[in-house]
Amino acid sequence: MSIKFEAIDVPIPTGASVIIGQAHFIKTVEDLYETIVTTVPGAKFGLAFCEASGKRLVRHEGNDDELRRLAVDVCRRIAAGHIFVIYLRNAWPINVLNAIKNVQEVVRVLAATSNPLKVIVAEVEPERRGVIGVVDGHSPLGVETEADREERKKFLRDVVKYKL
Repeated sequence: MSIKFEAIDVPIPTGASVIIGQAHFIKTVEDLYETIVTTVPGAKFGLAFCEASGKRLVRHEGNDDELRRLAVDVCRRIAAGHIFVIYLRNAWPINVLNAIKNVQEVVRVLAATSNPLKVIVAEVEPERRGVIGVVDGHSPLGVETEADREERKKFLRDVVKYKL
């Protein structure tokens, strides 16, 4: 048996983030939709899910057409069963991540980021693909200094509003 690997680029529009994961059932789309709108009511999002059996469709929902189209496009390019893609605006992944992990169908979350992202896919035979992992962002350039620590703290307090 031969295995073919491919790195799928995941575009991330300005002001958006992406969450990619794996789930296991057709109702994943509805449950993820409900989870996002009830966790962060003002969030704009689009989500898609690669069905692995039956009709094997890319199921999709959302409240933002651009983000919904992007989620569908990325799912079609990944083309691996049971993978979901969620694009978010007006919310950070951290706002919905625990709620998404608690959705009964969700098996794992592979990435939650605004950084450059690639999904590594393995194809084991025609029409049989799986996600091996992700490449999220870039390699470190050094170790944070005291000035960097202060900048991090200021960002969390002033921009993200996560600290007092």
